[in-house]
Amino acid sequence: MTTTGTDSSGTAPKAPAKDPWDLPDVSGLVVGVLGGTGDQGRGLAYRLARAGQQVIIGSRAVERAEAAAEELGLGIEGADNAECARRSDIVIVAVPWDGHAKTLETLQKELVGKLVVDCVNPLGFDKKGAYALKPEEGSAAEQAAALLPDSRVTAAFHHLSAVLLQDESIEEIDTDVMVLGEVRADTDIVQALAARIPGMRGVFAGRLRNAHQVESLVANLISVNRRYKAHAGLRVTDV
Repeated sequence: MTTTGTDSSGTAPKAPAKDPWDLPDVSGLVVGVLGGTGDQGRGLAYRLARAGQQVIIGSRAVERAEAAAEELGLGIEGADNAECARRSDIVIVAVPWDGHAKTLETLQKELVGKLVVDCVNPLGFDKKGAYALKPEEGSAAEQAAALLPDSRVTAAFHHLSAVLLQDESIEEIDTDVMVLGEVRADTDIVQALAARIPGMRGVFAGRLRNAHQVESLVANLISVNRRYKAHAGLRVTDV
């Protein structure tokens, strides 16, 4: 007797759900960090390289990128932004908000087909402290997606303390990274990249349309840090 692959109701059984923590091996991917000479970019570059990732720092000025790479060591390379984008498999955008659009507009060609991870937080500051800005597109990540229609845009690494990232005496960064994107295979890669850093975990947090509140939460964390003299991060419970 031949089996048909159907159950008693005559319909094919559902495939088992994919384990959300079954993430790809990203250890061989080259990671570029645009804005890698700033505090957040340097911190991410340092942590990923320390975890064994091949990292290229990008800057508008190649001399600044090379100087930062030499200072950080760990095999990190420096290049101008265009060369960094061309040579990388994953490109983290860590530029200041006021240069976000212009930077991405100039790199559209180099970023075609690339997995882009936007970690930019649109914030304003006044006497009352930090407050969230809302870009016309809805968020920095959505602005990136609009400017890079031929790239695979995701959002992650928003809530990390640059001070902790750059502190060589700290072995683990105790935090979760909220990862957003349209394609689950891409967010899986970014989650896996976050998990390369000891103590860190990437957690899927929705599509890019939900990026605004994730980016905006940084304003709240800045208030927490000032009040408690801390470098606060986030943990998502029960997952």
